[in-house]
Amino acid sequence: MADFYQNSLFTTLQNLNNRKFEEISDDIMKYTGRRKIALLLPALYSEFETEAMKIIIDELKEVPFIETIVLSLDQANKEQFLDVKKRLSVLPQEVKVVWNHGERVQALYDELLREDFPLNIPGKGRVVWMGLGYILAQNRHYVVALHDCDILNYKKELVARLVYPLINKNLNYRFSKGYYARVTDKLYGRVKRLFYIPLIRSLKKIVGHENNFLRYLDSFRYALSGEFAFLSDLARTVRISPTWGLEISILSEIYQTVHLSKVCQVEIMDTYEHKHNTIDVKKPNEGLIKMASDIAKTTFRVLAQDGVIVSEAFYRTLLATYIQESRRTIEQYYALAEINGLQYDRHEEIKAVESYAVAIKNAWLEFTENPIGVRLISPWIRIESALPGFMEKLSEYVEADNS
Repeated sequence: MADFYQNSLFTTLQNLNNRKFEEISDDIMKYTGRRKIALLLPALYSEFETEAMKIIIDELKEVPFIETIVLSLDQANKEQFLDVKKRLSVLPQEVKVVWNHGERVQALYDELLREDFPLNIPGKGRVVWMGLGYILAQNRHYVVALHDCDILNYKKELVARLVYPLINKNLNYRFSKGYYARVTDKLYGRVKRLFYIPLIRSLKKIVGHENNFLRYLDSFRYALSGEFAFLSDLARTVRISPTWGLEISILSEIYQTVHLSKVCQVEIMDTYEHKHNTIDVKKPNEGLIKMASDIAKTTFRVLAQDGVIVSEAFYRTLLATYIQESRRTIEQYYALAEINGLQYDRHEEIKAVESYAVAIKNAWLEFTENPIGVRLISPWIRIESALPGFMEKLSEYVEADNS
């Protein structure tokens, strides 16, 4: 049985009794007459060549409370786009594919660039943003949920538990963040365990434990998870990072916009299994090093925007504190592995920390060269104001691609 501990900032909704999917689904269906749900799936075509996507499609066939599924497809030619449409045609929900590399959507990107909107960096953030724009253009969904498409042990309970706190009128949360354990016969989630947690806790020591934003970031059980849901009126106002800093930028936007009494984190799975990225310090622009660097840069910029002086002395102190904090973290996870009889390679964990220290250095160098950095993608509410009719055009183009 899970614990029922609550942190002091926002609500945690643990899975206490493995409530059956059918019961949760029936509860959700009571509210979907007026509170319609859209599911946004950002995906590369290569993910349709994996077992994970087959499992996700099979599970989604049995989810009655989702009205619309929007798959925002990246890195796909026309033949691949048509293949994706065919594979998704078995789903009972309304399904639309936003073909990001199609001529129509590319023309929209060009239009946005001409108007000085920062859409020139490809990646998950841009794909999420465009898929979100199509959903918002329909103007009929109360909740938008999002999850990744590489989940090897995906179960339909994931999306049910994710949307439940928002759809249930007796609860009325505005944002929910999914969490889970990353464990098989060993501990995974290295970026979270060995980079994110010691980084945030090091920053708390330097900036001060009373810094509410850092306390907020430290209170999420899996801040880097790609699974979250929000109300559509909130989704309309959120800026998104085009880089690996997507999740942190979302949490930052939520922090600035939503009262924390309306924020929750939800245990959506016992364990979560997906593809494992590599750590290679010789390839700083790839894999987990790139991810860690983008997260650090995003965090530096958010703190600077909040008035924290991010100086050279700050950086040197942070690096030293991170190394010390990560050593403590390694000992904690070693103890956790020991009591559970899991494999644990201290040497590999230490090597990972050393690589993440390089990622912090790379992030710092880029931050000092350009403190503003990669601009966040503007919220859709600004696009509506700056380019009247743009969202309608997006809707028309996606419909034309899907016809």
